[in-house]
Amino acid sequence: VQLQASGGGLVQAGDSLRLSCAASGRTFSRYPMGWFRQAPGKEREFVAAISWSGGSTTYADSVKGRFTLSRDNAKNTVYLQMNSLKPEDTAIYYCAVGNGPQFSTVVSGKVAYWGQGTQVTVSS
Repeated sequence: VQLQASGGGLVQAGDSLRLSCAASGRTFSRYPMGWFRQAPGKEREFVAAISWSGGSTTYADSVKGRFTLSRDNAKNTVYLQMNSLKPEDTAIYYCAVGNGPQFSTVVSGKVAYWGQGTQVTVSS
């Protein structure tokens, strides 16, 4: 099983990026997925999660209204659209799969698989 995250980069404040996380090795169409991030010197924190159907999403307050999470189960891929980026969004972003079908698993950090991380750097 592999989660391949991509789409990170160096941008200026106010710019946008779209992160992708493609799963291989098995299908996760019946599992919630999400994104976490870890800034230098800080603990990993929850960013966003999406239910297996895509019908429910939830976001950290710090990104609400700026980030949008979606998924394409046919492609076994989730996407994190990040708009109006701020310097405080600078971090390594990790995608994750919940360890059960309930939406609450990934939201509460109960993760079965982690992606390798992709760096997002936002300059002021």
